Amino acid sequence: MNSAQVDAYLRRIGAEYPAGPTHGALRELQLRHLRAVPFENLSVHLGEKIVLDEEPLLDKVVGARRGGFCYELNGAFAALLTALGFEVTLLAVRVFAEAGRLGIPYDHLALLVRTGDGGEWLADVGFGAHSLFPLAFGERGEQEDPGGTFRVVEAAEREEAEREEAERGGAAAGFGDVDVLRDGKPVYRLEVRPRVFGDFVAGAWWHSTSPASHFTQSLVCSRVTEDDGRVTLSGRRLTVTSPDGGRSVTELETDEEVLGTYRARFGIELERVPEVRKTDKGA
Repeated sequence: MNSAQVDAYLRRIGAEYPAGPTHGALRELQLRHLRAVPFENLSVHLGEKIVLDEEPLLDKVVGARRGGFCYELNGAFAALLTALGFEVTLLAVRVFAEAGRLGIPYDHLALLVRTGDGGEWLADVGFGAHSLFPLAFGERGEQEDPGGTFRVVEAAEREEAEREEAERGGAAAGFGDVDVLRDGKPVYRLEVRPRVFGDFVAGAWWHSTSPASHFTQSLVCSRVTEDDGRVTLSGRRLTVTSPDGGRSVTELETDEEVLGTYRARFGIELERVPEVRKTDKGA
């Protein structure tokens, strides 16, 4: 990633060039990224190819001013952080479903970021509603964030304490795995072994093609608002969530309203309204 690309990326998220790779700089970059770059799966339904390589990602996120899902957003963010002097490790993640079961391997991509002032932080700009600021990776107590109360815990210890839940279908934790909890509920499990970007190609392919993936079943475009609330467009339903949890829902009736909302709320210019693509339920 060259200096011109770094400058363009920082302009994209409305950030100044940081003085150094510090924790404070990482907090600022993550928050600005969440506010500027939407979490969206529009490519899946527009028939656009998803390529997990640095240049195509920068072309999409920075050049075309689009968003993406986890592999794209955290992949691009990792490239930016590395260019700014942060030490970044890609981590494979499995997401907990409502029943407590874990998703597929390489279900999600998150970042372990080491800063120049000695900290290790879990950074994630690609999970939709999550923490607005990086979480202290080595901290095992509660961490307060505008997005909720988070904890990073040893997965094996949590499963031992909640053995009954694990026996109902929770996958056994591997050595050193950690779980991220939000408001007391498990969100996802991190494998601490370092990965390379190519490891996530199969997960991205599954999520963008399988009829069992929630990304193929519905449309979503969502970002954090300037007051730390959230705005989400799901198909034709616009939901604005305030920082205190209040919600306003509007059903958009015309294509012009939908395209105008993508433009005004997310900075995304589309030629046509995305529609959920039909998938083979027998696949």
